[in-house]
Amino acid sequence: MRLAFVALLGPLALGGIGRGSITPGERAGQDVGRAAHEVHSPALTSVEQLGKSLFFDTRLSEPPGQSCASCHGPAAGWTGADANINAHGTVYEGAVPGRFGNRKPPSAAYATRAPVLHLIEPQGKFQGGRFSDGRATGEKLGNPAADQAQGPFLNPVEQNNPSAASVVAKVCAGSYGTLFRDVYGQDSCDGANVDRAYDDIARAIAAYEGSREVNAFSSKYDAYLAGRAELTAVEKQGLKLFEGKAKCSQCHPSRPGPKGEPPLFTDDSYDNLGLPRNLENPWYTPTELNPLGAAWVDNGLGAFLAQRRDFRPFAQANLGLHRVPTLRNVDKRPRPDFVKAYGHNGYFKSLKSFVHFYNTRDVLPVCPTETPGPSRVDCWPAPEVRVNVNTEELGRLGLSEQEEDALVAFLGTLSDGFSQP
Repeated sequence: MRLAFVALLGPLALGGIGRGSITPGERAGQDVGRAAHEVHSPALTSVEQLGKSLFFDTRLSEPPGQSCASCHGPAAGWTGADANINAHGTVYEGAVPGRFGNRKPPSAAYATRAPVLHLIEPQGKFQGGRFSDGRATGEKLGNPAADQAQGPFLNPVEQNNPSAASVVAKVCAGSYGTLFRDVYGQDSCDGANVDRAYDDIARAIAAYEGSREVNAFSSKYDAYLAGRAELTAVEKQGLKLFEGKAKCSQCHPSRPGPKGEPPLFTDDSYDNLGLPRNLENPWYTPTELNPLGAAWVDNGLGAFLAQRRDFRPFAQANLGLHRVPTLRNVDKRPRPDFVKAYGHNGYFKSLKSFVHFYNTRDVLPVCPTETPGPSRVDCWPAPEVRVNVNTEELGRLGLSEQEEDALVAFLGTLSDGFSQP
């Protein structure tokens, strides 16, 4: 019964606009402005330009004010662009004040190449899909990123629209309504075609998310692979550790594909890293959307699988597993002191602390009580989900502090926008 209820809460997985302290520069990265989506980018195709218009349109929420970019800001690597929120609960407030989701925003970049969610091992290992719990499977629209794009519009803790028809009406009445009809047909806004139009809205957003504007492959590491840049000695050491002793590349492949395609730094699999709860997440405060309050447990992929009759036999083996994210832009930020959060719940506030956790999770003792964040280095709080924890690839890596720092240095080479000094 508990598992079924947890599974019911799965779709409420992302918040929206943050209302914490934010600098003008961060606001520019978070929401480029009400008119920014109308700016034409010559390098984009018509459908990509349409998707960009949709992505930055703050009208597409109820009440108006929240766009996709509100939780996926370009300046922060297409994820949460409010440093104050990232430093604490990490989840973003939705269009309706006081409503929050339960996970931090994932990056919208490098998301469109994920396969449809599918079983890859008889024991129940899955690959593909989007959202941290895999519920945007890609089975509906053929692309998990497109399936994912439909979720926030109708989610009560995100954009809170009452229906697909209301979203379509706003799109068709917008300044890019003509472009929408040009791309998907002059009858796209007819009342009888609401379902098709709603699907096309999601496809356009996914097209933009798959464009070179979002997937730039312009990091220092890309330049290094192309022979146009050199890594520093520390960065090279970090790369060697990444592909060796630290075991990072086992889930975050770092080498070009068989046809020379650049690495995505994710294998699209799922894992339970043994993360503690983020006690600053407002989702743990009882509300009508989460009456369990602090008793709620984020069972990730397992909770979603429990809702599917065909996947239900694999639910138990996947409790606590979350999608392996891309590490591209993992350290991208609008300014050096900007706080980013790491882990599906944003428990970690720096790459250094996250790497230290990977290195020492099973070496340091379990803290006697849960702490509100990674403020201690002599113990770690217990995992939120204590089953299915990955003990083979992390937890006891034997890295020195200098090696941890080298890994962090290498991760810094994965940010797009690199230019030679």
